[in-house]
Amino acid sequence: MDFFQYMPLTAAREIIAASLEGIGTGRELVHLPDALGRVAADDILAGEDQPPFSRSSVDGFAVRSADTFGAGETVPALLTVVGEIIMGEAAESALRPGQAVAIPTGGMLPPGADAVVMVEHTDRPDAATLLVLKVAAPGENVVARGEDVAADDVILAAGRLIAPQHIGILAACGIVRVAVREKPAVAVISSGDELVEIDRTPAGGQIRDVNSYALGAMLTEAGCSVTRLGIVKDSYEDFRAVLAEAVAAYRMVVISGGSSVGARDYTVKAIGSLGAPGVLIHGVAVKPGRPTIFGMVGAVPVFGLPGHPVAAMTVCGQLVKPAVHMLLGRTGGGPPGLPASLARNIASSPGRDDFVNVRLDKQQGQYSAEPILGKSGLISTIAHADGVIHIPAEKSGLYGGDAVEVTLIRTAE
Repeated sequence: MDFFQYMPLTAAREIIAASLEGIGTGRELVHLPDALGRVAADDILAGEDQPPFSRSSVDGFAVRSADTFGAGETVPALLTVVGEIIMGEAAESALRPGQAVAIPTGGMLPPGADAVVMVEHTDRPDAATLLVLKVAAPGENVVARGEDVAADDVILAAGRLIAPQHIGILAACGIVRVAVREKPAVAVISSGDELVEIDRTPAGGQIRDVNSYALGAMLTEAGCSVTRLGIVKDSYEDFRAVLAEAVAAYRMVVISGGSSVGARDYTVKAIGSLGAPGVLIHGVAVKPGRPTIFGMVGAVPVFGLPGHPVAAMTVCGQLVKPAVHMLLGRTGGGPPGLPASLARNIASSPGRDDFVNVRLDKQQGQYSAEPILGKSGLISTIAHADGVIHIPAEKSGLYGGDAVEVTLIRTAE
């Protein structure tokens, strides 16, 4: 069977998703600081109310709101100051009608009080007397117990990527250890007689191995534990031996090179020889990256990416990283695309999804996306890019001035 048929990108994504259904990584407990950037394995529930007591959100005076009704600058409410709330100490004495206590921001509201008057809205003719110059509504300037998080609330859902703000709320709730999904162990293999390691000076016809480093970085960023298995020369026996070891020891294998139709490309043959179901995709209607391979050796997904760096990184972003998210059980999409105006026309071929690297320029609060065009072997086209735009298969291109959505590959300045 000839697999080298350009499959639509949507169909390729569906095949990969179906192949990975029910396959995922395990779970492990990590200390809270180590949970940053990991994926929550379970729903995490709050064990207590946050805040655990009602507290003031301003510096001022805790009062009974009813005692301030009708108060104004011309006819202030007259209250008696009976004490002061100390930070970190429980407020145990109940506030009686006509009384007030000084309270700092974050101080515990005393029993009987239901509002706080800002210090700016008061006057103190003497230490024991408080003139309230403005009505305080019930609950005003107060953070009620459990208003932030109530006991048994889900504070972090399973599948969410744990961000710094999540670390903060977990710390507030006293969560010391977090159940996260194990990082998928991914093997990265480069193939080709022309490749040499990056610490060597290439001889005539040779190039340094860019892809295993670039792809390894992308997959590490996606939450994987990456092992580079080095460069495999163009020998079927050598390639199959390395691939067999990789599928036996790793959760996923990513190969760069050896994916085009040629007498010395062994990826398809090797995947098929190692076990069912074998190769499921060979050729995706996408630019750059058409000669892409995907197969399964048992429960291990194997991706064969083009040798050209930009093509390999594009396919990694569009197919491999989403597969990693599936293994991690990750929910929720990535960051929203950045809206921009296309700086100039881009031609495309209908029936093929195109991904174009762009540089962003911000003027008067609006972003302009300048295409960085070049061949898929030119790593500078992606090294200088801020993001990527997608031209869907049903379009024949885009016009300058069109509104586009830029998927960021680095933070826009």
